[in-house]
Amino acid sequence: MMDLAKHIDANRSQALATLKELIEIKSEAADPVTTSDGEFYPFGSGVQDAFAYMLSKGRELGFSVENIDNYGGHIDFGNGEETVGVLGHLDVVPAGSGWEHDPYGAVTEDGYLIGRGTTDDKGPLVAAFYAMKSLKDAGYEPHRKIRLILGLDEETAWKGIEYYFSKVEAPTFGITPDADFPVINGEKGLMLFELAKKLSKGNLRGLQLSKLSGGEAPNMVPGFARAVVRSDEKNAYENIKEKLAAFEESTGYKLKSKGAGKSLEISCRGIPCHGATPEKGLNAISVLMEFLGSLNFANEDVNEFIEFYNKHIGFNIDGSEIGIGFEDEKSGKLSLNNGLITYDKDAVSVNINVRYPVSFDADKVYEAMTPILDSYGIGIMKLMDSPPLFFDDDSRLIKTLMEVYREETGDEENGPLVTGGGTYARACPNTVAFGGLFPGDPDIMHQKNEKISIDRFNKMIDIYAKALYRLTQKEFKI
Repeated sequence: MMDLAKHIDANRSQALATLKELIEIKSEAADPVTTSDGEFYPFGSGVQDAFAYMLSKGRELGFSVENIDNYGGHIDFGNGEETVGVLGHLDVVPAGSGWEHDPYGAVTEDGYLIGRGTTDDKGPLVAAFYAMKSLKDAGYEPHRKIRLILGLDEETAWKGIEYYFSKVEAPTFGITPDADFPVINGEKGLMLFELAKKLSKGNLRGLQLSKLSGGEAPNMVPGFARAVVRSDEKNAYENIKEKLAAFEESTGYKLKSKGAGKSLEISCRGIPCHGATPEKGLNAISVLMEFLGSLNFANEDVNEFIEFYNKHIGFNIDGSEIGIGFEDEKSGKLSLNNGLITYDKDAVSVNINVRYPVSFDADKVYEAMTPILDSYGIGIMKLMDSPPLFFDDDSRLIKTLMEVYREETGDEENGPLVTGGGTYARACPNTVAFGGLFPGDPDIMHQKNEKISIDRFNKMIDIYAKALYRLTQKEFKI
């Protein structure tokens, strides 16, 4: 093998500078934009800016690039008949509040680069990009083309990657640097659905629920929730504040109340995290709903929905209280996260994100919930289902990636993982998630103060360079 390490070392400072510049672009999903000259940006100007930046960087460094109608694109190295794909994404979840530094300031501190997207997914994507550059600089001629695919709405609806693959042939096989090391050999099924209850007008006298909201995205454990209540009864708000104090003392949860005109606002903060691992966070909606369950609203439909939520969703993250507590030996337990709640005088709804074990399917999940939902008069809107993936540990692709990881890290203990995360491996055949979170490192994707260790970032470049070398050798067969 050529002296690849020398070329990787020569690229490290440039790789970090590129990542910093990319982090500074606020690539949160937004409404489509049509420019004055008629160009269409389907995911908003911020995502488009990040996309344009990476395409420009690809051209600058001598790669072939292609833009597929601003829905996605790629950066190519090599000319083989077969293609090894590296599927990453440039969009990020909303930054939210509570950061110690500007989430788009790309601040370096104590050996870390801080910012939204540093770990999910700009850091791993840039590491893979500079792995490609290092191979190119070393004069390597791959037997298969290497294609870095730039996704633009992985955190939302995946319309971009669907459009891209409707125009471009999928790679022969590949990796997506958007999960964990050593390698992900299975991904649970991923569902998104809305549960909604229509509300009658109810009694107009007594305590009224005027507003109820919480969450920022279905695939995030919500960090904030808020309710506004209204009553004309004397001392009603004082009684609620007393209940609030008792609730805080008995549960340890922190809520706030304040006057809002003739109403009372009640709010709380949770601990946001990725919806695939709800056990790592604290759902602010569930905290608020538990407290609201101690109040008696004039509208019985509101009381009934709050009762349903607290009894069958609440803090139960394995789905067992709503009848879907499934598990299997390959992938463990189902996980459930309520990411959003919306309310008006006519209806209340929640958006549920479920990750189900690899031996189950969406129909079984829906079927199991139906009796409970029917008993409360709650309707369901099916929004999305991505079936599970699973590769045997002894498959050639998994074995090769494990070998590379162990050679570069010396870690002989950890093995292939099944995750609740949903990656672009689902969008492309013969593709698995590979990195970039290392075993034992804290998972702060989708959380405030997201950051990446610069040492870990550099190690990713080493791993991806060797992996792409191995996968593009003539002797490698999928």
